[in-house]
Amino acid sequence: MLRLRLKIALALIGVMALWLGLMKIAEEAGLVQLLSKVLAPITKKVFPDIPPDHQAIGSIIMNIAANMLGLNNAATPLGLKAMKELNSLNPKPGTATNAMVTFLAINTGGLILIPATAIAVRAASGSANPGIIIGPRCSAHCVRPLPGVTASKLLQKLPWYKIKSEKEDANSSGR
Repeated sequence: MLRLRLKIALALIGVMALWLGLMKIAEEAGLVQLLSKVLAPITKKVFPDIPPDHQAIGSIIMNIAANMLGLNNAATPLGLKAMKELNSLNPKPGTATNAMVTFLAINTGGLILIPATAIAVRAASGSANPGIIIGPRCSAHCVRPLPGVTASKLLQKLPWYKIKSEKEDANSSGR
């Protein structure tokens, strides 16, 4: 049993190292900036509060790309970096902004096109056809983020979910 666990762990480490390395190369080569420009019309609609040239857009795209490749654990550092950069735009740091909530809904929904981690585990466990799960998982994962993003966008429009700056909070408490 220990041998099987070690085999699975090594397979996961290999997959994670490969994809994290490729993501770093893509970032260094400017592919993230290029992808940000190509996806600008979509990201502007989904994240209207973020300036199109802000680093948060690149981090969000990197995280979503890692999730789409099924690199669950490898996507976590990228998601944390995106949240840190989103918080830098926050008028009231520590309070979730609309962009943060929408990003979290997308991230939690986990749009996965290629479940690389699941395939690696199945291959390490000796599955005869580890890639057979791609079709069913892809169709299920394509719809998972929709309810969260829809709820996020609908709730953003309600006045009691608007973020007030610290100055506005001081004015309202002084009345």
